[in-house]
Amino acid sequence: MRFNITALLLFFAGAISAQQSFTGVWKTIDDETNQPSGHVEIYKNGNAYFGKVVKMIKDPEDSKCTKCSGSRHNQRILGMVMLENMVLDDDELQDGKILDPGNGKWYTCKMWLKEGDPNVMVVRGYLWGFYRTQYWHRVK
Repeated sequence: MRFNITALLLFFAGAISAQQSFTGVWKTIDDETNQPSGHVEIYKNGNAYFGKVVKMIKDPEDSKCTKCSGSRHNQRILGMVMLENMVLDDDELQDGKILDPGNGKWYTCKMWLKEGDPNVMVVRGYLWGFYRTQYWHRVK
């Protein structure tokens, strides 16, 4: 009986920490070049998760989103909120959208932690039935 209670407590502790582990700073890896492109800070605001660019690696810090439309057109990428309204459902963030500042396109998005490695997040953006997948790495 003691083992079962301990196992149950460890299970719930793991589930709670997994839900909280989306927040923090993540190094983004470009899915076309497989090279680091920047750092995104994921934070919670109310019941939703958001992400903003906090460091540029691939491009200069004064790079602008020339291909973006609306209020983001020609705005600096550094400091830009590019992940919006992600909702935690089970062990995934979903139902929000993510911006690729390189092409100015918004994608619907799902994110989850890679099985067996909570320091790697799978980021999948969907557009018109197609998807792109990136693997982001937690910055320690």
